[in-house]
Amino acid sequence: MSDVQEATNQLLDVNLHGNQRSIQVTESAPRSESEHLQVTIGATVPTGFEQTAADEVREKLGSSCKISKDRGKIYFDISVESLAQEEVLKDFEELAGKLPWSEPLKVWNVNTSFKKKKTKRKKINQNSSKEKIDNGQGDKADERDDKKGFTNKTLDSHILDYYENPAIKEEISTLVGDDLASCKDETDEGSKGETPEVLKFRVTCNRAGEKHCFSSNEAARDFGGGVQDYFKWKADMTNFDVEVLLNIHDNEIVVGIALTEESLHRRNITHFGPTTLRSTLAYGMLRLCAPQPTDIIVDPMCGTGAIPIEGATEWSNCYHIAGDNNPLAVNRAANNISSLLTKSQIKEGKVFWGLPIDAVQWDICNLPLRTGSVDIIVTDMPFGKRMGSKKRNWNLYPACLREMSRVCRPGTGRAVLLTQDKKCFTKALSGMGHVWRKVHTVWVNIGGLHAAVYLLKRTPQAFVHPVEQNGERTPW
Repeated sequence: MSDVQEATNQLLDVNLHGNQRSIQVTESAPRSESEHLQVTIGATVPTGFEQTAADEVREKLGSSCKISKDRGKIYFDISVESLAQEEVLKDFEELAGKLPWSEPLKVWNVNTSFKKKKTKRKKINQNSSKEKIDNGQGDKADERDDKKGFTNKTLDSHILDYYENPAIKEEISTLVGDDLASCKDETDEGSKGETPEVLKFRVTCNRAGEKHCFSSNEAARDFGGGVQDYFKWKADMTNFDVEVLLNIHDNEIVVGIALTEESLHRRNITHFGPTTLRSTLAYGMLRLCAPQPTDIIVDPMCGTGAIPIEGATEWSNCYHIAGDNNPLAVNRAANNISSLLTKSQIKEGKVFWGLPIDAVQWDICNLPLRTGSVDIIVTDMPFGKRMGSKKRNWNLYPACLREMSRVCRPGTGRAVLLTQDKKCFTKALSGMGHVWRKVHTVWVNIGGLHAAVYLLKRTPQAFVHPVEQNGERTPW
């Protein structure tokens, strides 16, 4: 399931390919309580796949979608029921009190309530599956955990790679203020004498552009100070309840409230390798080739299996094969598949018979597959940096394209290939023009590396093995 659909399902449950979602705070006219609550959802997607994600929004939600000038972001509207430097910084501080926070906070509250219920059910299942060995102290510990709820979040590494955007000059998650905030005096009549809960918050500022007279740190500090004065919330870097996002791109400012606790690019992956592909990017690559029911989809260099796992999760009516020549990679992929099966069993609450996916060790240049038996090939090819070498790619890429053309179905087969070694790939593809035709190229950022995703179409020409041309019999 993509980030876009998952975000909507969570809101509609009161369960892109984006990495993190937020509610955008925008000016809107007052409306009565009886009217539908309309909100703007902001989703972070892999750079280059903005249009693909926007098409998914229109397809699945029927909503119009705006692609931001800042790469890697899209915004769409949904219904919750249906789903001088000092002067500039002073403006940030005053901005907090001018924004219409009411409706975004309502949606945040709905989303938080859903996550609380989900966490509670998970704890109950975990406690029922193991013996208590705490000499009667377990109930008290569980009670303390329930009181903490979702507030005990840890600062995850997703803050460091929150955006896959090389244009962002500064990206700093900033703690705003160190003093304790006072509680609001307003209480309900039925709860007199009780101390109202004080929410904890953090401001995360992401700034792109070179013409600003302030830093991300300064913008977050002053804007966060205004938020603190307005709500009387307590600033907390690690154990925060609300994460306020301040996205600045040139002269455009978007303020939002985060709906996800962490980036979704690691979903479904528990065993990581040296070059594990982001799940969000894997989903985007699969969607680019438009899988159809009963398609056979192969990742011949699967690594930890991110691509076939995303495929088996979203396109369960296709059959997915994960293969690699490295036994350690195949083992990691098998472990990830096993973890996903266990997760699915817990989610369904019943025996889950499996996923349409297999993992196998093989040689990419000599695949144990029949000629013309595969509909789609999707893979992350070695860049020649962490894995392999640029020199080796000059022989590997032509051999891979040749073998892929053999197993791929002529006329209808397609391939989506990711590589940063664009020079080598272009050279290899130029010699395979009789079997592969380039349809589209998506430029992406992979950990700061400028890479490309190539969509290829298999031509109708039948594959002829080199040994067949010499009159010898081919083993396939």
